[in-house]
Amino acid sequence: MIIDFSSRPPLADFGVRAGHLANYRRVYRSSETAAAEASAGEAEPMAAYLAAYDAAGVDHVVVRAKDTETTFGLKTSNEFVAGFCREQGGRFIGFAGVDPHKGMAAIRELEHAVRELGLRGLNLQCFEHKIAINDKKLYPLYAKCIELDIPVTVHSSINFSTECLMEHGRPILLDEVMVHFPELRVIAAPPGWPWVQELIGVAWRHKNVFIGVSAVRPKYLEAEDSGYEPLIRYGNSILQDQVIFGTSHPLQPIGRGFDEVRALPLKPEVTAKWIGGNAARLLGLD
Repeated sequence: MIIDFSSRPPLADFGVRAGHLANYRRVYRSSETAAAEASAGEAEPMAAYLAAYDAAGVDHVVVRAKDTETTFGLKTSNEFVAGFCREQGGRFIGFAGVDPHKGMAAIRELEHAVRELGLRGLNLQCFEHKIAINDKKLYPLYAKCIELDIPVTVHSSINFSTECLMEHGRPILLDEVMVHFPELRVIAAPPGWPWVQELIGVAWRHKNVFIGVSAVRPKYLEAEDSGYEPLIRYGNSILQDQVIFGTSHPLQPIGRGFDEVRALPLKPEVTAKWIGGNAARLLGLD
């Protein structure tokens, strides 16, 4: 099974061009241009997007809602994401997005999104909420994820929004969360840079922490002095069951992303886990 654990369809409602993320356009200019060129032959962006997944043989794609109304006045609603997934059939799997600053309203919205709309996880890009991974405002949401038996994605790396603090995504903060909520299943993505070894340590300590290789070209994981080299070593051995891959399209072309993972110096059985096996187990698709 092949799964892209992080993708944004080319629809305005997915908020690809949010103003506070404008600096990402500078950082990812080259990869985004390559992604656009890869679909240039198609007349309609959505058709090109779906065709790329067909060509790559991808079985499932995770797309995510997001609510940053309190901090940035923006929202990709759970209803929209659930509707998109229904329209596209069984390939797309939706994660809910709620605003932790909304208190009990966020808890109720998450429950509705899972029980009524059929979404399969929670998406928290904590830096966009301007709070840290271990902020106590998030604790009721973490507890609700355990009750609903769903995983949560948390941003655990540098972010490039100069309106938000980089420190809010530091992986070591996740260790406190996991000590308090050992049953919580977490996808920590992107994979920790510049604190890669911190994230490896947290995942080694906590078996329910998955490292999401997303928003980075896979070929750079083995590049000398990239800072990602330990991820290859540990992800090919003791953490091989805790790594999942997402292209973060449109930050890079879909097919190229999977090709570059397959080219990494991983054992064949580990490659299969990275590009789908681990995600299938996490999502209950195996």
